[in-house]
Amino acid sequence: MRLFATTALALALALPALANDRPGEGVTVRPILPTQIEEHLQHLVLFRALEDLGYTIAPPNEAEYQTIHLAVGAGDADFTAVSWDVLHHAFFEEAGGEAVMTKVGTLIDGAVQGYMVDKASYDAGVTDLSMLKDPEVAKRFDADGDGKADLAGCIPGWGCERVIETHLDALGLRDTVAHNQGAYPAMIADAMARLANGGSIIYYTWVPYWVAGELVPGKDAEWISVPEGTPLPDGATANTVYNGKNLGFAVDSIRVVARNDFLEANPAARALFETAKIDINDISAEALRIKNGEDKPEDLQRHADEWIAAHRAEYDAWLAAARAAAQ
Repeated sequence: MRLFATTALALALALPALANDRPGEGVTVRPILPTQIEEHLQHLVLFRALEDLGYTIAPPNEAEYQTIHLAVGAGDADFTAVSWDVLHHAFFEEAGGEAVMTKVGTLIDGAVQGYMVDKASYDAGVTDLSMLKDPEVAKRFDADGDGKADLAGCIPGWGCERVIETHLDALGLRDTVAHNQGAYPAMIADAMARLANGGSIIYYTWVPYWVAGELVPGKDAEWISVPEGTPLPDGATANTVYNGKNLGFAVDSIRVVARNDFLEANPAARALFETAKIDINDISAEALRIKNGEDKPEDLQRHADEWIAAHRAEYDAWLAAARAAAQ
């Protein structure tokens, strides 16, 4: 009888500790991901952390960035980990803004976007987007014979298309530049093929992504500048200077956006989102692995497992912060 009482007391004392280790027990989290699998790594790492905290992850839906924000704002998803702070701010506001959602933490810092040309074109003097107003300069990048530069641009719904369209209007480039908006990987593959055949190329790109690993800045291609004072969409203001050059796009960060009601009910998840950080170079490396054929669901999950194993101390610190917030 005494042994039973002692054992029962020990179990009773242990239960709160176990509960604190898994504060999300019984809660199902509804994430929403982008269709671009190159940005799934950060989600898969957070999924594993949430599961370690006791949460259940619902099968995630996928959408383009504007729709992602609308889904979170409308209550059809609890969070995403792919919201660019400046680039997607209009999407955030259009979906309900701070009344229904919060930008939590800074998951990935130092994201940049802009226009690049092949190194030979840059060395020949094509160093600024405004130069394409000259039909002779634009013709250098004409792939289809219509006399306009063929800019491998941005898919509608990503956010970058709004910036490019604003630039084309502000700089008077409509008559000399065609903003191509097909499937981005196909456009880049076509541009690379033209470059390999001795042609000149101009393209929009961003970091983190694999393109900078294939068309290496300073070796194969160069960022070109945008004239100072060229506006961003909707009168937005931001730092657009990277390595001393005005790229015309905000130097940005990638954040978690989550519903306010979810964050209020789940302080452990909030603390996780506030604490988690992934190096931008890890995201670029993941994109290159995917481009090189490691693109199946089991590959992506293995990549997440490998990332956690390589960053175990950081990952465990995230969990510790989340568990402390739940007490």
